Amino acid sequence: MRPPWAITSNRALRKHYHELQAGDLFLGMLSIKPSEEYIFADLLDRGIETFPPLMAQYLSRSKCLQAQIYERYMPPLTFVARDRHDLIRAVNLYGEHGVSAVITKQNRFNCGLGIHFWESFEALYSFVTLTNQSFLLGNLFYPFVVQPFIKDVTDVRVIILGDYIEAYSRKNPHNFRNNLYFGGEAKEYVLSQEELALCQEVMKRGRFPYAHIDLMVTPEGKVYLSEINLRGGLKGAKISTRDYQAKIEAIHQEFFNRWLAEHPGAQIIS
Repeated sequence: MRPPWAITSNRALRKHYHELQAGDLFLGMLSIKPSEEYIFADLLDRGIETFPPLMAQYLSRSKCLQAQIYERYMPPLTFVARDRHDLIRAVNLYGEHGVSAVITKQNRFNCGLGIHFWESFEALYSFVTLTNQSFLLGNLFYPFVVQPFIKDVTDVRVIILGDYIEAYSRKNPHNFRNNLYFGGEAKEYVLSQEELALCQEVMKRGRFPYAHIDLMVTPEGKVYLSEINLRGGLKGAKISTRDYQAKIEAIHQEFFNRWLAEHPGAQIIS
């Protein structure tokens, strides 16, 4: 039986993919297309270890998976619409709870580009069901996330890199998306113990060794998870790009050193 392999590049992973065995390691972010996400299941089933863990990497790619895994941390009634049957069932549910305005999040869009506001759930349902087959009118492709629109929330970005933690709020007075790349402004934010505990809990659930976490704090003080990612933009953050990258690399190297110590004779393939 050969010694364990430590694969440190996507090129090497592709080259040796079918030779991988249980106990081998892939170190780094998987570079795969949306149509290749079966690779996550294959690597997991074959016992291939990865760092960052596969769960964290998959969650970082999919807002829909986040809405399923983190449903209890998100605003009540958040759900994933997979087809029109999910939507028509939710029409009744949202109506029962007196919720009118909603937002949708497209699965793989970032920087606020996939977030849309709907004045009523009926408007969302009508648009999706009447235009879903029309290329000319455009589409909101399934699956996508639906959740109630909450007015006047404080949008908080939290960056956690090992012992390094910083947080800042983001506000755009002319756009509910609060994205800093499209007119928003950042201000330093002091996390409460409850907010920090939520961040740590969702990181543990998703096996995130480090993270960018977006929180929603309502005017009443309720705290919800908006989304989480292994990486994210640094606009508005105090940490420099250079220091940020150095901390990420240090976390990776610390894990790799431990792994090598536990697997004497391992072969590094880059």
